[in-house]
Amino acid sequence: MHITDYDLFAVPPRWLFLRIETSDGLVGWGEPVVEGRVKTVRGAVEELLDDYLLGEDPMPVEDHWQRLYRGGFYRGGPILMSAIAGIDQALWDIRGKSFGAPVYDLLGGPVRDRVRVYQWVGGDRPAGVADAAREKVDAGFTALKMNATPELRRIDTPAAVDSARERLATVREEVGPKVDIGVDFHGRVSKSMAKRLVDALEPYDPFFIEEPVLAEHNELLPDLAAHTSVPIATGERMYSRWDFKEVFESGAVDVIQPDLSHAGGITEVHKIASMAEAYDVALAPHCPLGPVALASCLQVDACAPNALIQEQSLDIHYNEGGDVLDYLTDPSVFEYEDGYVALPDEPGLGVEPDVETLEERSGHDDWHNPIWRHDDGTVAEW
Repeated sequence: MHITDYDLFAVPPRWLFLRIETSDGLVGWGEPVVEGRVKTVRGAVEELLDDYLLGEDPMPVEDHWQRLYRGGFYRGGPILMSAIAGIDQALWDIRGKSFGAPVYDLLGGPVRDRVRVYQWVGGDRPAGVADAAREKVDAGFTALKMNATPELRRIDTPAAVDSARERLATVREEVGPKVDIGVDFHGRVSKSMAKRLVDALEPYDPFFIEEPVLAEHNELLPDLAAHTSVPIATGERMYSRWDFKEVFESGAVDVIQPDLSHAGGITEVHKIASMAEAYDVALAPHCPLGPVALASCLQVDACAPNALIQEQSLDIHYNEGGDVLDYLTDPSVFEYEDGYVALPDEPGLGVEPDVETLEERSGHDDWHNPIWRHDDGTVAEW
């Protein structure tokens, strides 16, 4: 068996699907994308496949990962690691289908039969979160996530802090103490504001605070961890096990959130999860993406004892023009019940994208995240 061809489909809302074909008819799917950089990642995927993998046996997935990563003198970063991630997902899909088994069975077998998921409420500038939270809880979800704030100045007003406090307090009052509420700082918060915000939010028992500072400032996390009992989560903008070493060794992080479409795919995140377990850190993969990315996350969640919860993008505020179930031949694979999703049990990743729908919607590669500005005209963190 060897790799004969591939296709890439850029579709709404901001996703890129990869289809790898083999000489014996097996097809593997991946989702290599950096949201807002589809054209760039597409070029990286094409370069890697054309230069390294066309004509090759798809089965030695680990060796291919090593070649793609170590074959270049310059390594890492979001573009290269996202390209590798999508290719890796597709190769695991082929490998699982070749053996007639889900990928998690090839990784040692499942330690659970379902995975808890959380549901987003509110938008980037969060509003109406209490009503949205009640709606999702009534639909059966037991965990939610919301943005903490819109853009913040480096040192902002007491009113800005109080607005964030009131927003979380309202949601907590609406859903009660049995529902978990993750609060995403989204890297919008400077070190000067992070402590003030976490002090204000702590009485309402957040499930975790996510990206309280940018990944470039992870050295600040131990000081923040010493300041609060709220669990700290981070990792969506970290791309390999080497990026995660510092936060593990610091002891400051409680939950890591590598992205299966950014952090080297199944091969790499499976290793990151094992590293996290050795440091008593939980796993909650980042995934505001499409169905192949989510299926890949569930393969790792299935066999990671420290997997805590899974992000998924159904109805998320970014999903304009397409949603996570729109591109599947069988959307029932992601039916949520009591806040959980069952493990996919079909061979490979366990999902089959609908090629006809992908072809109809392909060509959507112009999504970019908004550029926010402060009142004085300077660029704000989105």
